[in-house]
Amino acid sequence: MKPQDFPDDIRTHLIPEPTGEMIYRCLECGAEYGITELLYTCPKCRGLFLLEDKNEARLKERPGVFWRRLFDHRKMLNLPALKGIFLFYELIAPVIPLADIIYLGEGHTPQVAANDELAGEVGAAFYFKNDGQNPSASFKDRGMAAALSYLNFLVRQPGAGRLLAICASTGDTSASAALYAAYLGDKVASAVLLPHGKVTPQQLAQPLGSGARVLEIPGVFDDCMKVVESLADNYQVALLNSKNSWRIRGQESYAYEIAQWFDYDLAKKAVLVPIGNAGNITAIMQGFLRFQDLGIIDTLPRIVGVQSRHADPVFRYYLEPDPAKRVFVPVTVTPSVAQAAMIGNPVSMPRVIRLVNEYHCRAGAGSVAVVQVSEQEIMDSMLLANRCGHIACTQGGESLAGFRAALKAGLIPEDEVAVLDATAHHLKFIGFQQMYFEDAFPPEFEVTPKPEYQNRPQLLTPKTGDPEQKTADLAGQIAALLNLTPKKG
Repeated sequence: MKPQDFPDDIRTHLIPEPTGEMIYRCLECGAEYGITELLYTCPKCRGLFLLEDKNEARLKERPGVFWRRLFDHRKMLNLPALKGIFLFYELIAPVIPLADIIYLGEGHTPQVAANDELAGEVGAAFYFKNDGQNPSASFKDRGMAAALSYLNFLVRQPGAGRLLAICASTGDTSASAALYAAYLGDKVASAVLLPHGKVTPQQLAQPLGSGARVLEIPGVFDDCMKVVESLADNYQVALLNSKNSWRIRGQESYAYEIAQWFDYDLAKKAVLVPIGNAGNITAIMQGFLRFQDLGIIDTLPRIVGVQSRHADPVFRYYLEPDPAKRVFVPVTVTPSVAQAAMIGNPVSMPRVIRLVNEYHCRAGAGSVAVVQVSEQEIMDSMLLANRCGHIACTQGGESLAGFRAALKAGLIPEDEVAVLDATAHHLKFIGFQQMYFEDAFPPEFEVTPKPEYQNRPQLLTPKTGDPEQKTADLAGQIAALLNLTPKKG
């Protein structure tokens, strides 16, 4: 649809000009810094940043109904810079010119309702939001589109020079960072640090295919993260993990899309999300809070974070009911099928604490909760979902397992409709499915396959060597195996 075809009161706002004044605001000491520097923690106190638009009050000059109409109409606009996450341009990065925005097809991933069989098995209605249908096949593309658009804007400034973008990863971040950096060509070089032997072959292939420099080190993700943080502190590199505030901004779009899907009515809605480095749950909470600030939504949905017993520091933190007595303690992780969530010291934990407090103040106690699930429950839930027409990864299985746990614990009423985050495409984690089918999990995973979820190919051999009889013989075997009914006459 062309701009001239839109209603008069919307047309002049469809294609925005850069506005606002974005800064980094320290969560700990409140210090603010300009966005022309590559900063990830406060130089004064080492606190984490949240991006803030100092002129955001201008957005409140218009009512929520205006923003709802603008975003709904903008979906019909055929302009790549305002598609995907930047459909919500005014809330994502209003200082970046449209010419600098990168769009590779990210955002607006489908929300697929559970069929009657799956909803009946679980005991409640719900959706999977398939973020595995982003360009690099994971939710990381939302944040990376914002972070690399910012870098594209930054390298155009005089004297910026060529940048090196670097990240630590369990797989998905590296794939996304390498893809978006590759699109920028010679402006940005790309390097990724991976824990040796702890990334699936499919995920490893992605940054290699995008031309990134892939470096493996012993240990787990947390060890890689320490090295990347040291590099960002001491060298002129762009860190692309969720410590990067632009990443959080881009991932807020997940919340905006859910609101838009439900026509901005989020009463009796719940959102379940796996917690790894805690960037995604941070972004989702912040997104809903900002939509409420602008009057776009009236009601905040319930948020439930999910962690495996093998990597559960956030769950343990919130086990203490008295906020004054809570102390965050990192944990040593053990192998998990939900590899993207296998993080014992999430860097965004300070953001989580801040935003959960704000969420509870607005929506009441219990509006944010964290549940713990087993590896067995994760795998069984993934296979159950995919047998009912979904393409959930192991993290999607973690979300479904968490939904069932939350229902059982009474944390989510049965009349609430839930949206479950399937963070990546099922095929990225296909090796775990194969291990389940072949009963090949090492003991430390604590997964015992259930026969009803196992599936293997069955070889059929013709019982005759006569070429003319072979086809009929094989067709007869298949008809008998599948209990087919012969045609009459």
